[in-house]
Amino acid sequence: MAIDLGTGDGRAVLAAAARDPRTLVLGMDANAAAMAEASRRAAAAPKRGGLPNAAFVVASAEAAPLELRGRADLVTVRFPWASLLRGCLGRDRTVAAGVAGLVAAGGILELLLAPSVRDGLAGLPVEPDTVAGAAIRAFEEFGFAAIVARPATDAEVAASDSTWAKRLRAQRPVDRTVMLIRLVRTT
Repeated sequence: MAIDLGTGDGRAVLAAAARDPRTLVLGMDANAAAMAEASRRAAAAPKRGGLPNAAFVVASAEAAPLELRGRADLVTVRFPWASLLRGCLGRDRTVAAGVAGLVAAGGILELLLAPSVRDGLAGLPVEPDTVAGAAIRAFEEFGFAAIVARPATDAEVAASDSTWAKRLRAQRPVDRTVMLIRLVRTT
């Protein structure tokens, strides 16, 4: 099972489910309205483009359904903001614990983070190295080890199938760096 946490409009969930029909792909977000259209599309009959392996859950990271705890082989967090971004950067331990708790032993947590000074993030790191270091430290205490921590390539950003990624790609490269952080749960 894969979970796209903070999925927003759910486009990434639909794309992942279409790529691999054998994997259950869940989109989870605290905002039900954002996911409504993607949920409707996934629930359509398969002959009308529905995806029986895609589903959506209304929940925040810190209040994820108990049935999902420790079940995901892959959890992705793409371009988070607000409390989810603070959790991914170690500034909200409750959120970080919620994110970590979704990942199965041996599973992967993949983050695409792109904070910028112009976002007005009051005290959150924005420099690429400090973003990567903060994210790694945020999840080490929950039994994760870093596999990758580097700037994402344009192809990786595009492959995220995120609406926000399209907006970021339109910005000049000097405006913000997208960091790819991939961690494995070792415990």
